[in-house]
Amino acid sequence: MSTHHLVILRHAKAEPGGAVVDHERPLALAGRRQASAVGAALAEAGLAPTHVLCSSALRTRQTWELVRTPLAAAGAPDAAVTVTDALYDAGAAEVLGLVRGVPQDAATVLVVGHEPTVSHVADALAGPGSDGGAVARVRPGVPTATWSLLEVDGPWARLDLGAARLVAVRTP
Repeated sequence: MSTHHLVILRHAKAEPGGAVVDHERPLALAGRRQASAVGAALAEAGLAPTHVLCSSALRTRQTWELVRTPLAAAGAPDAAVTVTDALYDAGAAEVLGLVRGVPQDAATVLVVGHEPTVSHVADALAGPGSDGGAVARVRPGVPTATWSLLEVDGPWARLDLGAARLVAVRTP
């Protein structure tokens, strides 16, 4: 059984709220740079996703589009993308349910979501063999454009809390 990779990404820096409904907040210029840096880092690490689960919020969709650009430039094939309202205000259980539903042959899955969900999911999935420093970084919450890398043994359909290894947390 090969090891799968699960990358959990908090959307990049968005414009402040107030002028538009939260769901429609776009990325700030700094967020656009962050998202491009995440894409370059994923390409360099060989972590081009085969499947993407993305919140329907504008800032998460824009984050994915800007992450995708350096991946495509590095020759990564297009990922299967699922944009869903369920990730907008999901809890760990909902995210886990979505990840369990990805095709078994998806080698690397990227989840693009929001705080506090992304840090809670990374912490909740972290089990034996996880990097203690990485777990300590996600527990209080993570800044924008931070991504957590988890290794998953076995089928996606059987992924459970505490059943992955949190091996890295990166912020551009």
